[in-house]
Amino acid sequence: MCRTMFWILSYALLQCSAAFAEPAPANFFVAPNGNDAWSGKLPAPNDKHTNGPFATLERARDEIRRLKKAAALPIDGIVVELRAGMYELNKPFALTQEDSGTATAPITYRAHVGDEVRLAGGPTLTQFQPVTDAATLQRLDASARGKVVQLDLHTLKTKDLSPLKEGIGGTKADPGVELFFAEEPMTLARWPNEGYVQIKDTVTIEPVDIRGTKGDRGGQFFYQGDRASRWAGENNVWLHGYWFWDWSDERLKVQSIDTTKSTITMASPHHRYGYRKGQPYYALNVLAELDRPGEWYIDRTTAVLYFWPPAVLQTARAQLSWLANIVTMDNASHIRLHGLTFEAAQQTALEIGAGTDVRISACTIRNVGGDGVSIGHGATDSGVAGCDMYNLGDGGIQLKGGDRKTLTSAKLYADNNHIHHYGRWNLTYKPAISVDGVGARVSHNLIHDAPHQALAFRGNDHVIEFNEIFAVCQQSNDAGAVYGMRDWSMRGTVIRNNYLHDISGLDGKGAVGVYLDDMLSGILVEGNIFWKVQRMAVQLGGGRDDIVRNNIFIDSGSAVATDARGLDWAKGSFDTMKKSLEAVPYQQSPWRERYPNLPNILADQPMAPKGSAIVGNIFVGGKTIVDMIASNARPFIKVEGNLEGEDPLFVDPDHGDFRLKPSSPALKRGFPPIPVERIGLYLSVDRAVGAVEIHVPGRVK
Repeated sequence: MCRTMFWILSYALLQCSAAFAEPAPANFFVAPNGNDAWSGKLPAPNDKHTNGPFATLERARDEIRRLKKAAALPIDGIVVELRAGMYELNKPFALTQEDSGTATAPITYRAHVGDEVRLAGGPTLTQFQPVTDAATLQRLDASARGKVVQLDLHTLKTKDLSPLKEGIGGTKADPGVELFFAEEPMTLARWPNEGYVQIKDTVTIEPVDIRGTKGDRGGQFFYQGDRASRWAGENNVWLHGYWFWDWSDERLKVQSIDTTKSTITMASPHHRYGYRKGQPYYALNVLAELDRPGEWYIDRTTAVLYFWPPAVLQTARAQLSWLANIVTMDNASHIRLHGLTFEAAQQTALEIGAGTDVRISACTIRNVGGDGVSIGHGATDSGVAGCDMYNLGDGGIQLKGGDRKTLTSAKLYADNNHIHHYGRWNLTYKPAISVDGVGARVSHNLIHDAPHQALAFRGNDHVIEFNEIFAVCQQSNDAGAVYGMRDWSMRGTVIRNNYLHDISGLDGKGAVGVYLDDMLSGILVEGNIFWKVQRMAVQLGGGRDDIVRNNIFIDSGSAVATDARGLDWAKGSFDTMKKSLEAVPYQQSPWRERYPNLPNILADQPMAPKGSAIVGNIFVGGKTIVDMIASNARPFIKVEGNLEGEDPLFVDPDHGDFRLKPSSPALKRGFPPIPVERIGLYLSVDRAVGAVEIHVPGRVK
């Protein structure tokens, strides 16, 4: 039996056993055919339709508030069970301190076993009409006439059209209102339909030179060809591009187009790095470019939506993202959300603030303009487990918590989640999982298919383990799948027992597996497998006390690239590094005990990569260790006990099974076997419904 089939059948059995185990009985029910005037005690309407489930989550929440005021919570807490169907919310479902459970009696909102429950932040669209206005038809591409339909958004049952703002550009975190069809995001009308065009040249108004690379901050450039002449009647054209660097994208509004000079002038504020000849961009939010199925456009003056459906409208649901968030929590504690689908939000689907013991499990989050879940500062003992997230405009999960001054962990976690096809709106620095603060755990996640980072971390003492990551950093260079940067004090994070593979960067130019950028220090990279990471598997960017130990590197450009940038081109960062260091009590307890190399750092060549080591690793293919270490870094880097130039005797390297045979020379040297059987997703009743994907050879022995 193949591994994948084994896990599919095992998971199916687990789901069945979970169903037969009968979860705790529900106290209240909510259903699309319910009524908020009923008791909420029945799972379906009675025969006379005089009693049955509630119609809304708010009604169930308010009933729980009433019960809490009248008496103590039941000993096992309260369960609200939602029946199958689409729940189109007209405001976020908000939970506050008065909606909290207790440590022994939590409040649970869950889907009925086997039911698909969808909580949507926008309405279903049905009243599309043919486009008949002659002026509009003239603006449309000839291929689109007769195929594009329209909908007057004023006809929707809402009192607020504010989402129809210019929410698609600059540094905004959300794209504003979006259109989805057949559970997929549609494309805001753009040109070219795929890929980018390049800046022909810049108009020298405000020249800039960054690291020897010349550009222009003036916000004006020459364009190629004559396509822009089609946009003359458009008043809300935006351009999305990598304006200076391949790792910094931004959407910016066009101020004017001069078709006689072939120049585009961007509205301020301009891109912070400036503009550079040859950099890629595309135009969007242009009705004249609505020229293929799946594209859409909103005239924000008339509030009319134009759409070329990719299939017959009646065969699938068309839906707008209307609400900023679907669920918000503020000081709510001991809350469970389980087995629900959240979709069609303009910003972050679930926005969770301060509180303790909030658990999001077995949920699906998709088709949102921002992140999937954000758990903010002040939250403790909370996290996201077993969820599926995809089609996200930004990233998947943000965890921010803990006290850096006391190094107190918030005990936040992201465990056993499958996050893919994210960063579809903002292409850089929107990782699948980001952690900030102290003591977060990121474990057993499967992350793939994204333009930029998989994991980003700031703060102290995080644990990043047993994750599988591939096909990320696909639209960026000088980028890291796992990334942290520029701080001597953000120490203690452990990156261990992860599997990173098939990471190649934009146009195959290369990306990094684990990137400790610009003197980030005190990080342990241990027991990981790196396979086909094209540029560098691990990059130590001049930091101190960074340890790369007992990893396996196969067929990567540079296994471990190390430099001493703080002694040369990055020495101007000293003031920034010192300021970050002095923002924490690094010479006091518990800092001085936790990080004994830190208290005297300023008196010990602080910009030199002292204390870093590359020890006990296995290198197969790629550059030699000597070639990977910059000459000015070699005096400071400890290198010993690595296996290089000798066959480590993998079990099945041709098929990616990098377990070691018992006769391996690495084992004889004391190399600790990497527990590949634990890497990636695992079976759990808290996993979203669906087979657990297995990509790690050797996982099932």
